[in-house]
Amino acid sequence: MVPVLLSATLVDPAGPEALERDLDVARAAIRLAAQHGDPRHGDGNTSFTSADTWFEAGVEYDLLESVYRNPAAFHRAARGIEHRSYTEMEKRFRVYVYEEGEPPLLHQGPCKNVYTIEGRFIEQLELLDGGVRTTEPERAHAFFLPFSVAQMVTFTYNREGRRRSHLRAVVADYVHVVAARHPFWNRSTGADHFMLACHDWGPYASQGHTELYANSIRALCNANTSEGFRPAKNVSVPEIYLYDGDMPRQLLEPAPPAGVASRPFLAFFAGGKHGHTRDVLLRHWKGRDPDVFPVYEYDLPKGGRDYYSFMRAARFCLCPSGHEVASARVVEAIHAECVPVIVSEGYALPFADVLRWEAFSVVLPLADVPRLREVLEQIPAPEVERLQRGVRLVKRHFLLHQPPERLDMFSMILHSVWLRRLNVRLDR
Repeated sequence: MVPVLLSATLVDPAGPEALERDLDVARAAIRLAAQHGDPRHGDGNTSFTSADTWFEAGVEYDLLESVYRNPAAFHRAARGIEHRSYTEMEKRFRVYVYEEGEPPLLHQGPCKNVYTIEGRFIEQLELLDGGVRTTEPERAHAFFLPFSVAQMVTFTYNREGRRRSHLRAVVADYVHVVAARHPFWNRSTGADHFMLACHDWGPYASQGHTELYANSIRALCNANTSEGFRPAKNVSVPEIYLYDGDMPRQLLEPAPPAGVASRPFLAFFAGGKHGHTRDVLLRHWKGRDPDVFPVYEYDLPKGGRDYYSFMRAARFCLCPSGHEVASARVVEAIHAECVPVIVSEGYALPFADVLRWEAFSVVLPLADVPRLREVLEQIPAPEVERLQRGVRLVKRHFLLHQPPERLDMFSMILHSVWLRRLNVRLDR
């Protein structure tokens, strides 16, 4: 039996021991919720109503169970127990943002283009008034290092002799500054600190400080396990491409259902030869059957559908990696309610400690690309519909809002940091 303290009051932290006592309440409550598992209480209720769940009325528990690793532990009150990992985060988690440094390298990042999430996360976390952000570092469970690798590339790499070593130097200097001015880095050797980078060179830049790379929580879009990314320690961040900072209008409209009549294309891809995976895909499938399996290199046919219209008309959307493992097409496909087909070696998928990606995507090795069409055609229509229902269910987790909303991408990234902070103890 796991001992549980059900106090809803925050401990007034005076040091690591008090902070850990507060987190122990959350750890125990989450374990208890997880142990109860299926919240159907033998009353025949197999669907949830809007009154007792965060999801739409009528969502079947079987669907939730297939998509979420443990619905009870994440979001669903089990037998009257309201303590879950997400609600515990909302109630307890406090993050301190270091104030040292000036824009453009610190406290600022791109809020549009393929690195959107890097700037939007910094901006939204710093704009939060109360709630998760605290201005009292003694009360903080985690500490955010607000530097932007994308800004470093723009203002340092591109302007100072094109040497990547500048990126590491900037990161090292910033960590040294906060470690010299505050006691928090040194008491944990960075274990309760985190950074976020969406630029491909985020992992490289994080190597500028040994303790940051080894001990801290690195939230990265380029979540490549073959390059030192550790899913249990680090956070995989979804890559989202907002050309002008806003969601494309086409993806805000209601998505067509999964059937062939409304989605006549089996699969769709359009993009350039960025890396070996895309080269293999285009070599095998470019232009072979545009009526059923449209695969284009860069340009779409003139006078026809635009990029997002193709996605909305396809049952599967091909999401091969580029030069690095992540692809913004994964999020675009989810927004279009098109089942993502992820072809990437070593990619640690976002929010995978909560979500079962096999319930709303198809993940294939590079070796399957030559027989890609055959693989997708062999998936039965009911299974395709099940996958699309899963896509529809998780879509909210991949949307950005301003200000952030419950369960959206910003909040889910914070939840991923929260889970990893729970695995760290400062009193041992």
